[in-house]
Order: sequence, then structure tokens, then C-alpha cells
Amino acid sequence: MKITDRRPLPRTGLALPVFGLGCAQAGGLFQPMSDADAAALFNSAWALGVRLFDTAPYYGYTRSERRTGAALSSRPRADFLLSTKVGRLMRPDESVRPGDDGWADPLPFRPQFDYSHDGVMRSFEDSLRRLALARIDLLLVHDIGRRTHGEQHARHWDQLTHGGGFRALERLRHEGTVKAIGLGVNEWQVAHASLQAFDLDCVMLAGRYTLLEQGALAPFLDDCLRHGVAVLAAGPFNSGVLAGSPSFDYAPAADEVMQRVDAIEAVCAEFNVPLPAAALQFPLAHPAVVSCVAGAHSPDQLVQNVRWFETPIPAAFWQALQARSLIDARAPLPQH
Repeated sequence: MKITDRRPLPRTGLALPVFGLGCAQAGGLFQPMSDADAAALFNSAWALGVRLFDTAPYYGYTRSERRTGAALSSRPRADFLLSTKVGRLMRPDESVRPGDDGWADPLPFRPQFDYSHDGVMRSFEDSLRRLALARIDLLLVHDIGRRTHGEQHARHWDQLTHGGGFRALERLRHEGTVKAIGLGVNEWQVAHASLQAFDLDCVMLAGRYTLLEQGALAPFLDDCLRHGVAVLAAGPFNSGVLAGSPSFDYAPAADEVMQRVDAIEAVCAEFNVPLPAAALQFPLAHPAVVSCVAGAHSPDQLVQNVRWFETPIPAAFWQALQARSLIDARAPLPQH
């Protein structure tokens, strides 16, 4: 499989590249990135053939959107696909400091959750200005769910479902300023609930369908396939633990997680397969998944990700993982 391969996004007329660049690092996730380094990262991505880019107002408190827009402004608009997100309005705030929410050098804007009709419309319009674009290809509701909101989930869910948030997305899709609408979340449960509440085109699911965990298989991925809802698998390294870091879901990995990673890595060693290569390729075996979105801190890291993504992996490797109960028995396996 090559990063330039594409898969259709049902009902939208779009065909998404199977590999996309996540742009949280361009917002300074955990470590700073200069404007020059960000420009070099985007230039490298373009030269490699990357044509799908995912950003959000929250990343770097608008820094990622501004850099993504600047990098793509000189590229032919028909040649790339871009996703960004709604659900947070970015309010000017001089009290913002380095390290807030994990952003190394955030801009002076403080996020405020707003999933209402007017909040979604305002967020979309603000993003267009930061990106210097007239339309967005994929517009995703960001971080709805109990994992993010805890006891406030019901209030935000009500804004989205009864306060007009979903209705605003439908309006933008109908007007054509957005080609596809969906969610960008870290939990499959709220995405599955959204399938029952609204006509989604896609879900960007971060970290919940990976080589390490496949809890989203049923009923979520089954229902996505049944209803023609495309899934973009983000966070394929589970925030680093499948790429050599001891971090899982942006926190130190628990012992049981590391034990499972070690067991997977032992099979990788048997078949001479790089663990990150397996992590990047595994999600795309599921027929509901159309793209794998991964971030990078530098051009070198991006080049390595692309090499891993395109590394041939023997079928016997996947079969061995499944035989040793390291992959869910129901999970489709990559075929080469």
C-alpha cells in the first residue's frame, strides 16, 4: 500500500488518501516547533505525496490552523483535503502560558466549549479566516463525550443534539462549504451514540482502533460499515507506546499495557517487522476505515512514518498475532 492510494468516502464524492498528516505537533504538542520547522514539515509532507491534513482550533490554541493554512495557501486547492474541527471557541486571553493543556507555546487564546448552532457556525467561520480558505473538506465535532467532559457531558451533548450543533453541520454540508461532516473523538461510545442521533459521513477515532486495542470493533465499526460511515483511524501509536515511547493516551503507560506491547514486539522480532509499521498498517484492514492519520515532529520523523506505512508485512505475522490472542479474533487482517 502506498500513501497516495485512496479510498472512497461514501455518499460524499470524496476519495481520501489512506495516509494523512495530523497537525497537532505543528501546534507545539508537548514540545515547541518553530515557524521554520513547521514550514519544513509541511514542505516535506507535500514532497512525499501527503495530501490529507488534519488540524483543529485547539491545537496550539490556533497555532496549528494558522501554520497549516499558511503552508497550504500556495498549493492548488483541488490537490489536497483538509479537516478541522468545531466544539471549542478560542477567546483572547493574555493569561495563557507555555504548557497549558500540553501546548509548549500556545497563542494567547483560551478554549471555551460550545457545541450549539451559533458556536459551531462561529468556530467554522473563525477557522476559515485562520486557514485562509473558502471551504473545508471535512468538518468534525471535536472531543464530545464523557471522557472529555465528565459530569458536563449531558449539557454539551444537549447543545449538539437539541441546541443546533448537528443542525449547523447539516446546513454547512447542504450549502457546500463543507464536503463531509462527522466527529473527531477519543472514545467510540459517543461516536456510536451519534450514529443513532445524526446522519454522519465520517468519524475520526483517535487511539481506539489500533494494534493495541480493538474494543471499537463491535458494535461501532460494524455499524459504521453497515451505514456507510467512513472511519479515519488517528493516533495509531496510542500516543507513542507503539512507537518506542512509554506514553499511552498521553500519560505513562500502565504495566499491563507495557506487557501487551512487549508481547506484540516479540512477534515483530520473530518476523523482522518494525512495530510502528504494524501499528500504522493494522487499522486499514477494516473495511470501514478509509485513512490512517499520524502526526510527526520533524521531516525525518514523517519520512520514517511513510517508510513504515509502505513496508511489506507478511500475512503470517498478522496470523501469528491473532493466534496468540494479541489481536481480537474478529479483527480483519491486512492482506498484501
